[in-house]
Amino acid sequence: MKTGLSVLVPCFNEGAQVEVAHAALADALKGIDELEILFVDDGSGDDSLARIRRLAAVDERVRYLSFTRNFGIDAVMAAGFRYAGQPWVVQCDADLQVPPEEIWSLLAKAGEGYDVVFGERRGRRDPLVRRAGSAGLHWAARRVFGIDLPRGASTFRLVRTEVARTITELRLPWFIPAVPLVGAAYAVTPVSHRPRTAGRSKLRLARLAGHAFELFFGFSTRPLTLVYAMGALGAFAAAVLAVLGLLGAAPVSVVAAAQLLLAGLTLAASALVGRYLHRLLSGAGRARRYYVREANVPLRPEDTLTGGAPSPPPPGVNDR
Repeated sequence: MKTGLSVLVPCFNEGAQVEVAHAALADALKGIDELEILFVDDGSGDDSLARIRRLAAVDERVRYLSFTRNFGIDAVMAAGFRYAGQPWVVQCDADLQVPPEEIWSLLAKAGEGYDVVFGERRGRRDPLVRRAGSAGLHWAARRVFGIDLPRGASTFRLVRTEVARTITELRLPWFIPAVPLVGAAYAVTPVSHRPRTAGRSKLRLARLAGHAFELFFGFSTRPLTLVYAMGALGAFAAAVLAVLGLLGAAPVSVVAAAQLLLAGLTLAASALVGRYLHRLLSGAGRARRYYVREANVPLRPEDTLTGGAPSPPPPGVNDR
């Protein structure tokens, strides 16, 4: 039975870190014979792909995929899990904020019978705003929206490859809450954390807010329940105000203010329902989460722009 490990390394403009990450991973995991280091280039605009190519030319353990454009971290994970060649896959960011040596902690915990092991970053060295935002997001997900989110879980995680593929095929917006949703056996274990040694984080405030919306509206229907309650109360309040207005029992200014408030709540409720409809329809016209431009692994035809067919020259080119 195979017992090897694939290390999934997402890359988006990580040129300064490609060789550093490769060297650190190769050194930390030299005790694993069946080791694969799988770089997924998410449409980088720098020299990340060129550096990955050079590594692949000298180290047969290096595999890579390069997208046609930037598709985002969810697409990176879907492709990485799809093309991982070993029975276990660990996701490790190129910035190495979690030392690669901590992968052994995840492996040891998985040996206790778990399908997924998340690393919980102790002494997290991210900026205060980032840490506070993450803590607030997790609190709101669990307490307000009722989402079963493993406490302390991070993107540094070890997953049984077949389980990872099963989850990503569901096309859910977040991987972490999907793990308890499908009933996979998971655990969370502490790992160390350190500041970035090069480059800057690719997660900006707008993207973090987008991730929060994806989490809340992708895994919880509580906002819709709130809309239903608001609609019922609003209809009742509108009927009462109409009666009071007709009877002259309420001042015109009070009725007008109440009407404005109800109109505002109606707009908010419409926007909320629209968000759910957007989630439902956003992937309807997209056959794939990503398209691969280049790789050193055999690609499935549906993951390429040409369906695997060779590119013919334009008419007349060979005649000159």
